[in-house]
Order: sequence, then structure tokens, then C-alpha cells
Amino acid sequence: MSGVAFETQRAALADVVAIPVTPFAEDGTVDQPAHRALLRRLLDGGINTLTPNGNTGEFYTLTPEERFLVTELTVDEVGDRAAILVGVGHDVPTAVAAARHARSSGASMVMVHQPIHPYVSEGGWVDYHRAIAEAVPELGVVPYIRNASLSGLRLAELADVCPNVIGVKYAVPDAARFASFARDAGLERFVWVAGLAEPYAPSYFSAGATGFTSGLVNVAPAVSLNMIEALRSGDYPAAMKVWEQIRRFEELRGANASANNVTVVKEALASLGLCRREVRPPSRALPERERAEVAAIAAGWSI
Repeated sequence: MSGVAFETQRAALADVVAIPVTPFAEDGTVDQPAHRALLRRLLDGGINTLTPNGNTGEFYTLTPEERFLVTELTVDEVGDRAAILVGVGHDVPTAVAAARHARSSGASMVMVHQPIHPYVSEGGWVDYHRAIAEAVPELGVVPYIRNASLSGLRLAELADVCPNVIGVKYAVPDAARFASFARDAGLERFVWVAGLAEPYAPSYFSAGATGFTSGLVNVAPAVSLNMIEALRSGDYPAAMKVWEQIRRFEELRGANASANNVTVVKEALASLGLCRREVRPPSRALPERERAEVAAIAAGWSI
């Protein structure tokens, strides 16, 4: 992959990186027509970068076949209207197979979910990502970092052997830690994506991020775009006005160790008639008494 192509991918990461939901039909399968309609809504709303099989897409509840289906649906529906960053993960062979499938489907990048293992060494973290990145040297690779103990020097070590590691989705809830990590790894070397979405975007942008992920964008693309435009222009008061606007919605998502992170997004979409509210275990739909507040927030955004 040429440097020019990777520059195109880097530019796509310095944006609102939407994490689409995976809507389910009444029989529990992936609702393909609803999925396509939600993708079109994001594209029509001005979104340029999509991550199928992200956490807001309930990655860990999908079967391997469903994850492939979501990738293929997304590539087919999006065409050349947006960049696609496919989420991959689990064990190394499964992640490599998913990355190769993303490549054959036509995606240009993969996001590597944080390794789910009780014992993660820093050297092992490098080995895990290297195995995936080396399997798809033509694709841009974006590690998803939630490990607060990982050193930025390890990311630099990974990129030394895998030049297709071009960006980072950083999701440790500590802005000072992010600032240090990015500078230890190489602030200009990678595109830094604030992986904790709009609530953390202003503080992370002040430390060097140029993109942020979003689940809220499924509900209100214009709100997310308002925030990134303010951040790009350095207008932090304007960005914080958006922050205030979305604060309660994100508090509901983050409560109880983010138990309802996806649930709240799907509830808002259901209130707008865009998809069913059902999520898969270990998530759970909101109790009926809590649904009205989510619906009122979504309605208040004048979507």
C-alpha cells in the first residue's frame, strides 16, 4: 500500500468515526433492511467514516458469520461514499480471518479490538497486533487501546515493524494519561482518535486527538458534526455547548459501568421509529419507565 493511500486513510480517521448499531429483527437475526437504512441515514447526514463490528454494534454478541455479514452489508451499502474501518478481534486466527475478509470485501482499514484475556503482557500486546497487521499489510490498522498500563513506547515498537499501523483509538478515561501516551508513541506519527466519544473529545482534542468515535451519531449525526467542527476550529466554548447538550444522554449510557451503553442508543432509535430496541445479552433493553427520558432527549435534538 502506498504512502498516498495511507494518507487518505489517516484523513478518514481525523473525523467523526461512527460506530453503527446492529439492528435485530423480531426473530433475533440481523435486520438487514433496517441496517442498510441506518447506514444511509449516517451517510446522508454527512458521516464519512464508519466502523462496522464496533462495540456499539454489539461485536461480542455477534457470531462469526454475522460479523462477516455486517461487514459485507456495510461495504455494499456504503460503496465509495465513506471510509470503512472494520472491527476485528478475539483470538489471533479469528482476527486475521476477519481482517482478510474485510480486505476481500473492499474495506480499507481494520480496528483491532482490545485483547480480551485476563493476562496481557506489553510484549504480548505487540505480538498480537503484529500478527494481525502483518496479515493485511495493504490495510490501515488501528489498535483500540483500553489498557491504562500499556506504554506508548510499545505502540512505537509495533509501528516500527508494521508501518500500516496508522492510527489509534484511545479509550482510557484519563486525558493526562492520553497526552503522555501519545507523546511517548509519537504525536505526529499516528492519527489519534478519542475512543470515548463526545464526552471526552474536547479534553482529548486539547491534547492532540483529531478524531473521535461516536455511538450517539446513530441518533443525531448533526450533533456530532457540530462538535467536531467546533473542535477543528479550536472553539472549545462552542464544543462544550454541544457537550452540555448531549451530557444527560451520555450519562445514561455510562451509568453502572456502561451497562446501557448500546441500549440507550437503540432506545433512542426505536423512539424515532428507526429500528427495534432489542439488544443481546449481556446487555438488556431499558425498562419501560426509563424509556420516556431517552425519547425526550432524542426528540429535543430536532432530528
